[in-house]
Amino acid sequence: MRTQNLTLLTDLYELTMMQGYYETQENETVVFDVFFRENPDKGGYSVMAGLEQVIEYIKNLNFSYDDVDYFRKLGIFSEDFLQYLSGFHFSGSIYAIPEGTVIFPKEPLLKVIAPIMEAQLVETAILNIINHQSLIATKASRVVYAAQGDGIMEFGLRRAQGPDAGLYGARAAVIGGCVGTSNVLAGQMFDVPIMGTHAHSWIMSFKDEYTAFKEYAKLYPHACTLLVDTYDTLKSGVPNAIRVFREMREEGIHPKSYGIRLDSGDLAYLSKKARKMLDDAGFPDAVIAASNDLDEMLIHDLKMQGAKITSWGVGTNLITSKGCPSFGGVYKLAAIRKPDGEFAPKIKISENTEKITNPGNKTIFRVYDKETGKIRADLICFADETFDTDQDLLLFDPNATWKKTRLPGGSYRMQEILKPVFVNGECVYESPSVMEIAAYCRREKETLWDETKRLFYPHRVYVDLSQKLYDTKEMLLNEMSK
Repeated sequence: MRTQNLTLLTDLYELTMMQGYYETQENETVVFDVFFRENPDKGGYSVMAGLEQVIEYIKNLNFSYDDVDYFRKLGIFSEDFLQYLSGFHFSGSIYAIPEGTVIFPKEPLLKVIAPIMEAQLVETAILNIINHQSLIATKASRVVYAAQGDGIMEFGLRRAQGPDAGLYGARAAVIGGCVGTSNVLAGQMFDVPIMGTHAHSWIMSFKDEYTAFKEYAKLYPHACTLLVDTYDTLKSGVPNAIRVFREMREEGIHPKSYGIRLDSGDLAYLSKKARKMLDDAGFPDAVIAASNDLDEMLIHDLKMQGAKITSWGVGTNLITSKGCPSFGGVYKLAAIRKPDGEFAPKIKISENTEKITNPGNKTIFRVYDKETGKIRADLICFADETFDTDQDLLLFDPNATWKKTRLPGGSYRMQEILKPVFVNGECVYESPSVMEIAAYCRREKETLWDETKRLFYPHRVYVDLSQKLYDTKEMLLNEMSK
């Protein structure tokens, strides 16, 4: 993976607040949480992505001489503060949920424990990275679910909002379940499969469609997918493709993969007609791929209509997460370390109850049903809390406490899902490869109930608070209301 120094990828107010802390406070150690409030597209879950780039960002976090000179020219920072920035390095700790993990609203995806100036600085870049990649990984997962086992190819580079969105969006899409990408640089950087066919311009550059197909088959006999809708899909494109496939067979060429791609028209109707034509011609194993502004909803409908498509190229609507263009992750102060070493919990109050934060230095336990292996709930608790799985566990909705579930002791297991990434400034976590993360994500989604994975009105996985955390939150709310 190529690295880039993103130290100045921050909002100005992070730096002005840093100077304020420098001038007025003791740079006390604090806890910040990254979390989000709603799943994209009203889904039942999301997918964590972006941690590897966060790690690279933190590792390269430093202010160069040119950076400090730039700040000096702005005329808003003191010379003492600029000297502090000259020797800056991250000395704190970061805990995070691993990439590819299924995640839910309100739980800390990433926790920063660091001196307040350091913790404040990293807010913007962490949110930028996690928000974007988690959004695209989640969208890809929905598209993959709709395809019901068919391969999804990420084809969105030319429609992405810039090179970085195309690169890291492709990475996130593979984590979410895409079998590959058309993005060659992403393939090289992240060691993921690259794939593609040809454009209409290839066909149009030859004297006729048959010649274009024939020449393409000569060049790529073992991976020959022909775009058949340049002129007339059923009267010209498919018959010419069949003619070329027959000639290949007669010459003893047996491609590892071959078929046609549809990029316009009624994909359900055309794919069914094309499938019959291919089968009748003796090519039942020919792939029918499709593109053309696809998303999970259209793929779902095409599947319902009996479309004979077996491979899908999804571009614009995936790489931009059209319809839900932002993930909505936020970064909130949760605790401040006291002189005795204990953390004093902090809470943000809002008239909107959804925006009231969970205070304290926390961790998350995922609760699984022992019999099925499926997720029952996520439990947010203080970092020093422990649980005995032989004892009954009471789960309750923190906003509607009358919604309670008691899990009998021995019927469930618990696993802490926040993992140490940096400890006292040193990286202690090694990121898996993207393909390893993608395989892990597939296993993660197997822990979801089918009702949670569905596209429409999915079942909600509850994120609950431990009794101790709930009581602390209520106490702080009562104190603030006095």
